[in-house]
Amino acid sequence: MADGSRTIDAEANAAAAEAAREARAEILEKADQEKLNLDKVKAADAKKAQSKKPAKPEKKNPGWEEFKVQFWVTNFNSVEFGLYKKSRNRAKSRQFSSDMDVIAEIIEGGMRTGLLGYREDLWKANTGMDKRLVFKLFTDSLNWRATMDLMVGRSLQLTNGAHGMPVTAFSVNTGDHENMVYLERSAHKWPFMPEDFSFFLLEGGRPTFYRLRQDFIDIGGDYTLYDEQGKPVGYLDGAIFTIKGRWKVRVRKEHADPRLMMVLKLFCAMLAFNRPARRHLRRIYKDVRSGKLIPKIEKQEADLYMNPRRVR
Repeated sequence: MADGSRTIDAEANAAAAEAAREARAEILEKADQEKLNLDKVKAADAKKAQSKKPAKPEKKNPGWEEFKVQFWVTNFNSVEFGLYKKSRNRAKSRQFSSDMDVIAEIIEGGMRTGLLGYREDLWKANTGMDKRLVFKLFTDSLNWRATMDLMVGRSLQLTNGAHGMPVTAFSVNTGDHENMVYLERSAHKWPFMPEDFSFFLLEGGRPTFYRLRQDFIDIGGDYTLYDEQGKPVGYLDGAIFTIKGRWKVRVRKEHADPRLMMVLKLFCAMLAFNRPARRHLRRIYKDVRSGKLIPKIEKQEADLYMNPRRVR
């Protein structure tokens, strides 16, 4: 009986060993097949990569700093399109309000480095002097950098002084700098002649003055940047065949201060609304003159006129 039990145990152990060998062989064969398939995929990817032409690096213009502003045709973009996308964007930055609409991207060196947006409801839903333009500049990761506000009260003052010719005025807050930048359209303009905008940057008590002049032959929104000595130091080249707008901006390196570049990026955003803003201002001026509209400064704009030396 004991011999029979040993025989059964031996047979069972032999069967188990055989099953283990077969399972091991099957696993090894499967692993070899998977490795072979992986090698084939890697070889195919390598062949495909070799067949592709390497991307040409973007040529840099020596002596100039450059960037591009590309407006989006629709809101179907990676920044805003998606479930809870806007709420997540607001969580990233307090400056990204609920009515913020991202309208353009900034390209530098072939890569997206910034975004431009504006407060859509403030412009589209409001009327009269409550209707204002507010543009904001963000990094690609939605960190706030600068804000440009249409100063309706100041603009109406300048328009009144120009006998009804719309003169827009903007204030620019460039982040951690102590001084604001004020950009204004010139009232010194003859009909059908190019327009001018001017502003200055204050650094260490020393102002640097700039003027943006529209080109005589202007098809896509072309402007030239002049320094205080009247020398051209930058160019804004607008594209002709675009639905929303596209600008290529070049500034001489000795003038390419970060604040100046911020102002120019926001200026490109403003150009897409330049004519509607002038029409809006002309309408307000006529309504105030006729008594149809009682002037009233919107609260957020009124804060921008606050006296910094007031008693608090």
